[in-house]
Amino acid sequence: MDKLRAMAIFVQIVEAGSLTGAAERLQTSLTSVVRTLAALEQVLSVRLLNRTTRRITLTDEGREYFERCRRLLADVEDAEQALSARQQRPTGRLAITAPVMFGRLHVAPLVTDFLTAYPQVRVELLLLDRAVDMLEEGIDVAIRIGSLPESSLVAIPLGTTRYVVCASPDYLGRHGSPLHPGDLKDHRCVRFTGVTPGTEWEFSCAGRPERFGISDILATNQVDAALDACTKGLGCGRFLAYQVHDLMAEGRLVRVLQDYEPDARPVNLIYLHSRLLSPRIRAFVDWAVARLRQRLLAVSV
Repeated sequence: MDKLRAMAIFVQIVEAGSLTGAAERLQTSLTSVVRTLAALEQVLSVRLLNRTTRRITLTDEGREYFERCRRLLADVEDAEQALSARQQRPTGRLAITAPVMFGRLHVAPLVTDFLTAYPQVRVELLLLDRAVDMLEEGIDVAIRIGSLPESSLVAIPLGTTRYVVCASPDYLGRHGSPLHPGDLKDHRCVRFTGVTPGTEWEFSCAGRPERFGISDILATNQVDAALDACTKGLGCGRFLAYQVHDLMAEGRLVRVLQDYEPDARPVNLIYLHSRLLSPRIRAFVDWAVARLRQRLLAVSV
């Protein structure tokens, strides 16, 4: 038998003053209450209640057992409430991943503020220009740029960003501006492999995606190195808009081929499960979504 449940029913019988009253409190049948009480008395080998057609009274053994049951049930309730309260306070390790530059510019500042607000959380921030297997690598939350494959991941849209081609005013002054994506074959290009792994760049021509080959003078997996090369006049580079927003606003880079830019790419915050979400993940999602949307909007072009 479920002894803890039987104790709870016994306490309800005593407090209600009758078997019927206990059944009503517990929203169960009178038969169930009677059977539970009988089974409890049989297990204990004592009579707990003297019952007549009109009233019930505790036996001496029943009175002692009632007091002990009430204290035990109160302790159980206190333990459950303490555990529930602990679950509501975000604690423990939270693993977050994001693209390197987006993470450095936009995610890391939020994480710092989040940890100030939730000091019992420990964050591991992994900045990588590749999509990680969240389950395999133990990641709780990820920021992804681009279309997402069908999966069981929960995705929250944050905004969009787009590919832009740009070069320094000095480079364009010396080599002229490309007017069509096909002109890039005659230009020096800087290729950030984290965005463009191959030697073709995709554009939109007459509403259709089309790829054009480029001649790269520098290829690097570090966005800062590619941006530095472009700002120093080495060639044309292709980046995501948030990566060059400030440099364009400062006039250090100039946007070209704007009429041929492909559609904007979605930016999503993703996590593994929507049910039984831990308080630390829920707290970070609630903290980050509105703030990241505001940041993306500010660097959109």
